[in-house]
Amino acid sequence: MARDYYEILGVGRDADKEEIKRAYRRLARKYHPDVNKEPGSEETFKEINRAYEVLSEPEMKARYDRFGEAGVNSGAGGFQDMGDVGGFADIFESFFSGFAGGTGQPNRRRGSSRGDDLRLDLKLDFREAVFGGEKEIRISHLEVCTTCNGTGAKSGTKPRTCPTCNGVGQVRRATRTPFGSFTQVSVCPTCNGTGQIIEDKCESCYGKGQKQENKRLKITIPAGVDNGTRLRVSGEGDAGEMGGPPGDLYVYLFVNEDSEFRRNGINILSEIQINYLQAVLGCKLMLNTVDGEEELMIPPGTQPNTVLNLEGHGVPRLGNPVSRGNHLVTVQIEIPTRITPEERELLEKLAKIRGDRLGKGGLEGGLEGFLGGLFRG
Repeated sequence: MARDYYEILGVGRDADKEEIKRAYRRLARKYHPDVNKEPGSEETFKEINRAYEVLSEPEMKARYDRFGEAGVNSGAGGFQDMGDVGGFADIFESFFSGFAGGTGQPNRRRGSSRGDDLRLDLKLDFREAVFGGEKEIRISHLEVCTTCNGTGAKSGTKPRTCPTCNGVGQVRRATRTPFGSFTQVSVCPTCNGTGQIIEDKCESCYGKGQKQENKRLKITIPAGVDNGTRLRVSGEGDAGEMGGPPGDLYVYLFVNEDSEFRRNGINILSEIQINYLQAVLGCKLMLNTVDGEEELMIPPGTQPNTVLNLEGHGVPRLGNPVSRGNHLVTVQIEIPTRITPEERELLEKLAKIRGDRLGKGGLEGGLEGFLGGLFRG
C-alpha cells in the first residue's frame, strides 16, 4: 500500500505551499543519492519528489485530497486529468448499448496523444544559484521521425485502413441473453486501436513514428534559485503519438555546498576571525562576498559571535532580482594561548589600570579570563 504523500513530507493536510516547499527542501538535501549512500535512500528520494510534485501543484493537490493516489495517476509519465465522464460513458455503452436489440455506434478510434513529461536533475554551483544565467544541458527524448513525418510508413507509402475494424480502432461482439442483447467493445487486435495498418514500415523508426534522439539545450536559470526549485521547459519532453503535442521537460535544481558561504533564505552567512586587539580597538577588513571583496567595519569593543550586516549582498529574490537579501557575518575572536614577554608586560599594565585581578598563574595562565572580562567590561 502506497504511503500518504503528506506523511512522506512530514506535513499536515492543512500545510500551505511554503511549508510543503520547506519540508521538501529539507528532505531532498538529506536523501539525495549523491549525499546519502545508505540502502533505500534512492527510493525514499523518489517518494519525496513524487509527493512534492503532487502537493506543490494546487490542482493536483486538490485531486489527491479528494480521490487519493488514483486521482493523480491516470496518465503514464505525464500528469493527465482524469477522464471520469468519458470512462463512465464507455462502460455504460459497453454493457447497455445492445440492450433490447440496441445497435449503438462504435467509439472513434484512438487518436493522437500527448507525449510524456521528462525529468532532469541539474547541479549548480553556489554562485550559479545566486546569480543565475544560461546553462547548457543534454537530454535524450523521443522526437518525431523526420523521414516519415511521424506516420511510421515508408517514404512513398501511407498506412491503410484496418480491415478488421474498418478504421474505428475497436471491435464489437454481440451476445444474446434472455434479458436482451449485450454488446462488448474492445480494442482491435489487428491495429491495436489505431485504425490503421502500416504494411511498409519506415526504415528509420521501424514504423513507430518516433526516434530516440540526444539533444543539447540552453536554458536560463533565474537568479535566486535554491535546492528543489523546478523549471519547466515547454515542449522538450517526448514527442506525442500520431501527431500529438510533445510533453514538457522538468529540470530539478540542486545546489552544491560552498566552502565559504551558507544560505538562509535570501541571506548569505559567513564567518570572519579577528584577534583580540582588533576586537577591542576596532578595525577595517576586506571580506569576501559573492560580489567580490567588500570593506567591513569592525566596531571597537566587538563581542564574540557578534553578527554584522552587509546590506544588499545576499541572494536576489526569486522572480524579483532587483531585491536582494543581506550578507550576515559572524565575528569569531581568536584569543592566543601564548604571548611574548613584551605583550605580557603591556597587558599587565592594562590589567593594573583596569584594576583587574589576575589568576594565580600570572597573566598568561588567566589570559582568556582576563580578555573575557575585558570584552564584557
